[in-house]
Amino acid sequence: MDTLSYKTKSANNATVKKDWYVVDASNEVLGRLSSKVAKILRGKNKPDFTPHVDCGDNVIIINAEKIRLTGNKIFKKQYIRYTGYPGGQRSETVESLMSRNPSRIIEKAVKGMLPKNRLSNTIYKNLYVYIGNKHPHEAQQPKELKLKSIK
Repeated sequence: MDTLSYKTKSANNATVKKDWYVVDASNEVLGRLSSKVAKILRGKNKPDFTPHVDCGDNVIIINAEKIRLTGNKIFKKQYIRYTGYPGGQRSETVESLMSRNPSRIIEKAVKGMLPKNRLSNTIYKNLYVYIGNKHPHEAQQPKELKLKSIK
């Protein structure tokens, strides 16, 4: 009698192959872009996904200033932070943050979609967001990624 043995392969830091991708944020909706990018950063699009290992890819997002928000979110959505001092709660609308630092909007959206555990900061460091269509990662030979193809 032949017995088949199936082994589950668990990825680790030595066996993970990380690719580089470029995503153009021009005319993309913020939430849809960030959920797809978070899935790629986490590695959930790979067949050898392992939850406790950083097996995701590196993602470069260009044209951050051309991102779109639906509805009235550009005027009504607020980012709230706390300075640590009494009465130190500060809030800022998307409109003012967009004029000051548009890449920060995408960074906040993607970071909010990553898991809240020890691995999240490691995964988040694989995200690079730039204003304009130039980036300093040509040496890594990133592949262009179409978000329409990702489910």
